[in-house]
Amino acid sequence: MRIRVSRTGGFAGIGRQAEVDTSGRPDAREWETLAEQALADGQRSRPLGVPDGFSYEITVDGKTVYAADPRLSPEQRKLISRVLKEGA
Repeated sequence: MRIRVSRTGGFAGIGRQAEVDTSGRPDAREWETLAEQALADGQRSRPLGVPDGFSYEITVDGKTVYAADPRLSPEQRKLISRVLKEGA
C-alpha cells in the first residue's frame, strides 16, 4: 500500500509532502488499518480550514481524500504525523 500525505497552508505557507510504501514492512497491517480509517473520515473536496491552519491531501493507492485543521479525526492526525515523520 502506498500512502502519500501533502500538507499546505500554515503561517508560512510552506508545503510538505511525504510517502510511505507499506510493502514488506513488519508493521504494514498497522499502517493499512490506520490509512483505511483516515480515508473513511476524509472528505471528497477540500474543506474550509482556519486562517493559518494546515490543509491535507491524503492519498492511499490512488484514492484521495482531504482534511483540514482543526477538524482532523484522531486517525487522520496520527497517520499524517507518521507519514510526514517517517516517509520519504
